[in-house]
Amino acid sequence: MTTATTVTTSAVPPETTDPAVRVRIRTTRLVLYTVLVVITGLMIGPFGWLIITGLKTTPELAASPVHWLPDTFQWHNFADAFTQIDFFGYARNSLIIALIYATLVTVSSAWVGFGFARLDAPGKKVLFGILLGSMMLPQMITLFPTYLIFAKVGMVDTYWPWVLWGLSAAPYLVFLFRQFFAGLPRELEEAAIIDGCGYATIFWRIFLPQSRPVLAASFVIAFTWSWGDFIAPMLLLSSDRTTLSVAIMTQYVTPGGLPVNNLLAAGSVMYVVPILLIFLIAQRGFVAGMSTTGLK
Repeated sequence: MTTATTVTTSAVPPETTDPAVRVRIRTTRLVLYTVLVVITGLMIGPFGWLIITGLKTTPELAASPVHWLPDTFQWHNFADAFTQIDFFGYARNSLIIALIYATLVTVSSAWVGFGFARLDAPGKKVLFGILLGSMMLPQMITLFPTYLIFAKVGMVDTYWPWVLWGLSAAPYLVFLFRQFFAGLPRELEEAAIIDGCGYATIFWRIFLPQSRPVLAASFVIAFTWSWGDFIAPMLLLSSDRTTLSVAIMTQYVTPGGLPVNNLLAAGSVMYVVPILLIFLIAQRGFVAGMSTTGLK
């Protein structure tokens, strides 16, 4: 017992007593914390300014020089932003589209990533290189040809485009799953094959349950993509079936067509809140998924 205590105690490095070293450590920590605070401020600053804008009156927004803080917080702007448009209806449309796309693209990307990680076939490396190269293509390059196809087959103003996009997987998510599955022990796969399992069974019963962190990360990423998309819903959906992002950008206007910026800011704040809540709920899985995809 005494030996174990001695080993444990000696394993802890003693705190330095050199004043110069201690000053250097404190200075380094101070600089590091200062940099982190500045970066955090730059990240949350625009969102804070958006909240302040949503609490101002129209004259305060038009004031010159800039009126930094409102004289009286106009909390009713958030209620007006909610009632001026069918906020709940458009949010429901966004939620349906985001859930459909995020669920399907997560599963399909996992399946494709499993194939690239565990199956052998001629030209696999070439195909994977092409897949990675497709991540550099802007959305606009493929969206308009896709729109023409959907228009020909009568899928405009429906949610079928998001179903098909979800079933076709996403290159970045495929990359995440491929990296994760490639790091799993080969013995899991070999034992399942000896027991008579096919690759579909191996994927659904062994590999997919093991990939919960990556599933969480992929779902959050895909949900954010779809929830924040503006161009595709604007192009493919009518004003009644469109998403909240399009409604916020196009319907907070005066009778003369000018934007009502304080309501636009208030609506944008409420639009961002669901994404923040989803990330806070799934942040452990998200961070774990992003950190385990580079194991191999």
